[in-house]
Amino acid sequence: MSRSIANITLDNIDDLPLPCRRCVFWELDPVARSRAEEAGATDLEKESWVSTALLEWGSCGKIAYVDDVPAGFVMFAPPAYVPRSIAFPTSPVSPDAVLLMTAMIVEDFRGQGLGRILTQAVTKEILRRGFRAVEAFGDNQDSDARCVVPADYLLAVGFKTVRPHHRWPRLRLEVKNAVSWREDVEVAIERLLGSMTPEGVLRKVGQAGNPA
Repeated sequence: MSRSIANITLDNIDDLPLPCRRCVFWELDPVARSRAEEAGATDLEKESWVSTALLEWGSCGKIAYVDDVPAGFVMFAPPAYVPRSIAFPTSPVSPDAVLLMTAMIVEDFRGQGLGRILTQAVTKEILRRGFRAVEAFGDNQDSDARCVVPADYLLAVGFKTVRPHHRWPRLRLEVKNAVSWREDVEVAIERLLGSMTPEGVLRKVGQAGNPA
């Protein structure tokens, strides 16, 4: 069994599972997303976002492969590249943080350490770019906003609430130095990837509601 990690690029974006491949919940603001959905152009908007992020910032996601089969992925970016983040009442995301957008491990490949492998790849990217934290918006209710990670999951893996809200708290996982950053973030994101069921994550990505 061979395992590998690749940056998400325009060459492999079609390896993202459906409906994730066409989802632009985070990549567009609510108005632009509605227009793209009406025009049936969300797949093109997804490609455009990835292209812009790659050109201006660099890697914005990772795909894990097992024997050349896509087995999981994670997406992340600075808040300036995530228009949807502005729609939350607890925005803005801190300028020293990368926003954890979405992540998934395919059910058939869970329990094989892919969460840790993906996390190590993400951590290496973040460390190299000098960011101090990962932030995420949490959902305090079992709602239709299915692209938003439940706040309970984030708290369980070490995130702390920095902007409380009855519905959409903003949480942060901060590090004091490179060593603690790597250890804490690897453990936190690995647990997050492992604790969210694939079906749940797909629903979160594909059937997102408007938090604004």
